[in-house]
Amino acid sequence: MAETKETAKEHVLKITKDNDIKLIRLWFTDILGFLKSFSITPRELEEALADGVGFDGSSIEGFARIDESDMLALPDPTTFQILPWSQPQHPVARMFCDILRPGGQAFDGDPRYVLKRNLQRASDLGYTFNVGPEMEYFYFKNAEGTQILDEGGYFDLTPPDTASDLRRETILTLEKLGVNVQHSHHEVATSQHEIDLNYTDALTMADNIMTYRLVAKEVALRNSVYATFMPKPIFGINGSGMHVHQSLFKGDRNAFFDKNDQYYLSKIAKHYIAGLLRHAPEITSIVCQWVNSYKRLVPGYEAPVYLSWARRNRSDMIRVPEYQPGKETSTRIEFRVPDPACNPYLAFSVMLAAGLEGIEKKYELADPIEENLFEMSSQEREQRGIGSLPINLSDAISLTENSQLVRKALGDHVFDSFIKNKKIEWDQYRTQVTEYELKRYLPIL
Repeated sequence: MAETKETAKEHVLKITKDNDIKLIRLWFTDILGFLKSFSITPRELEEALADGVGFDGSSIEGFARIDESDMLALPDPTTFQILPWSQPQHPVARMFCDILRPGGQAFDGDPRYVLKRNLQRASDLGYTFNVGPEMEYFYFKNAEGTQILDEGGYFDLTPPDTASDLRRETILTLEKLGVNVQHSHHEVATSQHEIDLNYTDALTMADNIMTYRLVAKEVALRNSVYATFMPKPIFGINGSGMHVHQSLFKGDRNAFFDKNDQYYLSKIAKHYIAGLLRHAPEITSIVCQWVNSYKRLVPGYEAPVYLSWARRNRSDMIRVPEYQPGKETSTRIEFRVPDPACNPYLAFSVMLAAGLEGIEKKYELADPIEENLFEMSSQEREQRGIGSLPINLSDAISLTENSQLVRKALGDHVFDSFIKNKKIEWDQYRTQVTEYELKRYLPIL
């Protein structure tokens, strides 16, 4: 890996010189998953690649107190890309960074480091964690409201299809940035769209998701519209999810596949699913981290609510796509809880931690539920032992706060900062007076 990084550094210096790059943007994320950036010039690049670039971390959400604010951003040369929208006469590039303390040790408040640490745990067990998200989002006329661009539905083409043009431009831009796209289409709700990224390792994918969200917004802005990954912007229609397909590999072999099992799932896969099912309620606040996230997680809108798994049933929390002969490497599970506004580094960390817990402790997997869970009565679900996800951010945070699994996965620094931030968000939300209350109560009370 060290040789790869050194080779990548030389490659970055050469590309920067050959393309007359004017600025290099250094990207990283705070604990909430917001992309942060500052720029350096090419003359500072070699030193930055070797030693990192200092910055004040005290104003970055979840990073450091004011008395311990000095941080270093160390660029990852393997993530170097020229930004396609920069002016040809003034090209600009970007690199993702790892955040270090002044002494050079990894900063435990860096979400990218959190994911690396969890991936190392998987690696120590012999596994590589691969993921492929299906990310949904909306196009609106602007950021001030929810005026839609189209009346389309699932897989619809609605000429003149401005949104399809936006999707096409987004995909082409992503490809230029080295982000491989699998396919895209119109989603179920009006003005809702989806672009699916090619399966890859979780760290690369987390970087790709950060790039994807920025590119979708950048392309929309350049076309005078607005793209949003808000989980539930419009009442009464489907919200936006980020269904995460995932599997563990041992070398080139898919550890989830077993040709002799009726579901073609190995014991490893079943233990992994059981781990996700058992720990889903306590990781929900990480994969669905906003007050608005829980407006999506309600029955009737294709979002999961109940703790179950199945092969064909999309009302279940975990779906196992059916095995196709000769496609052993494609055996995977689809976790349908996350939404696209989460911090992908933390989301992948807790998903992996839950699955590995199931493997290490050999959790037993219950039978699949192929019936429509939304049509079952609460009594029937209770009799069958089918639990449910938390119904709001407050309940979700309470479960997370008592979770040793999440604390271990995130580390004390990120765990405590995240819980503190989310409690503040909930308090601000629950004490505000909404438009709903004014319209309903002011005329009669």
